Amino acid sequence: MASDSPESLMTLCTDYCLRNLEGTLCYLLDNETLRLHPDIFLPSEICDKLVNEYVELVKTDSIFEPHESFFTLFSDPRSTRLARIHLREHIVQDQDLEAIRKQDLIELYLTNCEKLTAKSLQTLVSFSHTLISLSLFGCCNIFYEEENPGGCEDDCLVNPTRQVLVKDFTFEGFSRLRILNLGRLIEGVNVETLLRPLASLAALDLSGIQLNDVGFLTQWKDSLVSLVLYNMDLSEEHIQVIAQLRKLRSMIHCGCEMLSITCRHLDISRDHLSSYYKFKLTRRVLNLFVENLVNLTSLDISGHTMLENCTIPSMEEKMGQTSIEPAKSSIAPFRGLKRPLQFLGLFETSLCRLTHIPAYKVSGDKNEEQVLNAIEAYTEHRPEITSRAINLLFDIARIERCSQLLRALQLVITALKCHKDDKNIQVTGSAALFYLTNSEYRMEQSVKLRRQVIQVVLNGMESYQEVTVQRNCCLTLCNFSIPEELEFQYRRVNELLLNILNQSRQDESIQRIAVHLCNALVCQVDNDHKEAVGKMGFVMTMLKLIQKKLADKTCDQVMEFSWSALWNITDETPDNCEMFLNYSGMKLFLECLKEFPEKQELHRNMLGLLGNVAEVKELRPQLMTSQFISVFSNLLESKADGIEVSYNACGVLSHIMFDGPEAWGICEPHREEVVKRMWAAIQSWDINSRRNINYRSFEPILRLLPQGISPVSQHWATWALYNLVSVYPDKYCPLLIKEGGIPLLKDMIKMASARQETKEMARKVIEHCSNFKEENMDTSR
Repeated sequence: MASDSPESLMTLCTDYCLRNLEGTLCYLLDNETLRLHPDIFLPSEICDKLVNEYVELVKTDSIFEPHESFFTLFSDPRSTRLARIHLREHIVQDQDLEAIRKQDLIELYLTNCEKLTAKSLQTLVSFSHTLISLSLFGCCNIFYEEENPGGCEDDCLVNPTRQVLVKDFTFEGFSRLRILNLGRLIEGVNVETLLRPLASLAALDLSGIQLNDVGFLTQWKDSLVSLVLYNMDLSEEHIQVIAQLRKLRSMIHCGCEMLSITCRHLDISRDHLSSYYKFKLTRRVLNLFVENLVNLTSLDISGHTMLENCTIPSMEEKMGQTSIEPAKSSIAPFRGLKRPLQFLGLFETSLCRLTHIPAYKVSGDKNEEQVLNAIEAYTEHRPEITSRAINLLFDIARIERCSQLLRALQLVITALKCHKDDKNIQVTGSAALFYLTNSEYRMEQSVKLRRQVIQVVLNGMESYQEVTVQRNCCLTLCNFSIPEELEFQYRRVNELLLNILNQSRQDESIQRIAVHLCNALVCQVDNDHKEAVGKMGFVMTMLKLIQKKLADKTCDQVMEFSWSALWNITDETPDNCEMFLNYSGMKLFLECLKEFPEKQELHRNMLGLLGNVAEVKELRPQLMTSQFISVFSNLLESKADGIEVSYNACGVLSHIMFDGPEAWGICEPHREEVVKRMWAAIQSWDINSRRNINYRSFEPILRLLPQGISPVSQHWATWALYNLVSVYPDKYCPLLIKEGGIPLLKDMIKMASARQETKEMARKVIEHCSNFKEENMDTSR
């Protein structure tokens, strides 16, 4: 099981400080600009964590408020030191990099930072003397600058700025740079000219760049450890150049810094769906790599089509258990390897299904292990591949049993966080989460891990209104204990669900699931939660759904769940009860009763809700109409859903009767007539009836006991208590004792106005609770 141990003190402090910058590290200058307190000095270990965690919070936490001036906190290296930072997407702009230009950065990863322009290229020069590792992956505008054709301000009004490609920038002066990622570099930039000043590159990523001539790579043949040419359309010339990069080293030292490149890696993989590639991999090419790149420990040829058969004939294949020994390899060229590869990428190739593959870790689609390896390897920079790998994991989790559950969950969570705005990943990831969080796997998951799942699911619901994502996310939430496991995000999840239900065009299945979730969220929570949700528009939303179903003359689960949700949210919550009345809830009640006379569960839910309304003294006058009282009286004789409809109707009338004869402001029906029908109804109920009801408190019932103005109300309350403590003693005896019900019952027995049958029933309630206490008394010493 995944650990439920708390986060490190560093992580907790970082998170707290970022959420409370003004109260901890900073003050506001002129009520808008953040400034670091003058007596604060932070080392790089803390500053790096603050920046990287800030980027993560902005990206994944919708509640977190970004600060425009955040990066200016790190403008002075005398008080703050930065060394290794990872900035992503729209979060970073030119002025942010400019703010930290005086820092001596060692590692700078800029991933998909599309708002960066050529201004940031000049800022990069500020880091040239210290920078060892740099990624510009997906920074598609960083080689563009804005040009004003007119050359003056007035012309800008007529001639808008246009983007011009910068062609004179090179890495001149970046003497310590060893690791460089230029993935998805914009077309038109001369890569050879750009890179020529770099003396000893160790790792180079040119993913998605089309180069006809890569001969310039040989200038680093004595230093290049890792080369990534993902999605580059290769040719024979490319292969010959790659084969010359044979003096790969296992570890690189640069002064006192040791780079984190420990494998000799070649990646010529491709996305076989993205476009047509002329190049086909052959046995000769693989042999060439094995013979020339003798120190290779990692190779990725995913997505390639093999022009010829590279496999060992089945007759010659070694029998026995699966082996990673090169001598037994099912892939003929790899029998020449000196040792098994640490990693071999074979995703979406036929080779991954072979028996003997000489690698410790293989990405492919043959089994769960290979699929998880693929997700792990490609999540950061290849969402198009990752989404297909997650789709394979979805099939495994749906059809088979996932044997590496924790790893699978963590990888999917990471992918969903990393690609919050990628529709394909959100669709496949949310679908996979549904199966990975079901009850079969519940015991293997920690609270911390399940909370992470909830966070990414809510992120998906916020980012995408698309039907499939919304449905998957709602279904996944159904796998959790509600409301307990969702309480830490209670307001957020309610807002998202209400937003779904308030959309003009709704998918029926999503609507049904969302209403079910809303109902579960307001069941068994405290009144503060219910009041807060009521203020979000919960009552109005449910009534609108009911109104639409009425117009369609449809009584389905959405209709029944909506009334049930209203029943739950109005429980001991007067404000929500008042909203129900103010938004024409009683009109809808009567219309539903008329339109669907045979729908027992619907009637039960509606009467349960009206019982809550009737408990509020200030609202009872609104129920005192001839029409409403006649309806309640007639429902006393209902046999729908056992005794529930009759019981709830009698409960409503009991509270109304409690206000006394002077509050009976109608001529028909007569109060005495209704009282008579209430006595008859109560006497017809079986005291051992099992109930479809759940009381959190007896307070509304108990207040009907110490009074003589309405004996029938007193009797109904006593019957309710007797039934509940008889049928469910473990739950309701302790509750009645705790809330002081026993003294009230004893006092009622002494009242002259109370009926004899009511007193007898009260004695039985007291006896039940007394027996319960004796049976559960702790006699141990």
